Amino acid sequence: MRVGVIGMGSMGMGAALSLLKARHEVTGCDMRESARAEFTEAGGAAIATAAELPDGTEAVLVLVVNAAQTEAALFGEGGAAPRLAPGAVVISSATMAPDSARALAARAEATGLLWLDAPVSGGAAKAREAAMTVMASGSAAAFESAQPVLDAIATTVWRLGDAVGIGATVKVVHQLLAGVHIAVAAEAMALGIRAGADPQALYDVVTSAAGNSWMFENRMARVLTGDDAPRSAVDIFIKDLGLVTDMARSLDFPVPLAAQAQQLFTAARALGQGQRDDGFVIRVWQALTGIALPGDV
Repeated sequence: MRVGVIGMGSMGMGAALSLLKARHEVTGCDMRESARAEFTEAGGAAIATAAELPDGTEAVLVLVVNAAQTEAALFGEGGAAPRLAPGAVVISSATMAPDSARALAARAEATGLLWLDAPVSGGAAKAREAAMTVMASGSAAAFESAQPVLDAIATTVWRLGDAVGIGATVKVVHQLLAGVHIAVAAEAMALGIRAGADPQALYDVVTSAAGNSWMFENRMARVLTGDDAPRSAVDIFIKDLGLVTDMARSLDFPVPLAAQAQQLFTAARALGQGQRDDGFVIRVWQALTGIALPGDV
């Protein structure tokens, strides 16, 4: 299948490589020369702009940051839409508001394209293992057209309904949990350090006991070594938790924990940590209390 992947970041690169391993004809699109070089070395074709996609591309997986980037990648000046085959499927995997997903789908469908509302989870490691989780909604035709791509990138595909926007809704709710879990993991580790607990011992106890979470285990492991290279950056959770609070506000629904977590990530950005790994929201507590993080000593 002739597939385009727009956005070869931490998850997009893994998805593009997985598609290549599944023997699809893959063109990866990213503005960064380093990403294009990595994909080219793996045997794929790499381009800098979506307008360079091969004519007749049958499916395009869009793994950019948000709805605005998705719109620009498809419909902006130099967007991908004119390069797609009639009836091609757009697999929209950026985290965005449900209303944005519906608006973009309507625009695509008006030009004869299929749209799958398909946010993903799993992180960079799962993406490279072709083991992502996809939270998808869309027409039967969109699912059918997207199936070869989904088979290549994911081990779990949730079919959440026919209506675009359901996938986006589930992903926003998921991000509420993910963001709060990261923030509370950092808070717990910081408290333990301030109280004199050995950070490694604390990590070992928590990850073997009922208080563990996937986010604690994954993110605090990096805090222990000082590895703040961004797999998912602080800035991403400011954006995603903003989607949570916006959706909740539209429903007259209080989300105090999500709102507080967003404030903590915002504080981390104010400390210059916006582009660092999101687990390093722990630097907020470091700034407030003067604790020494294990990776810093």
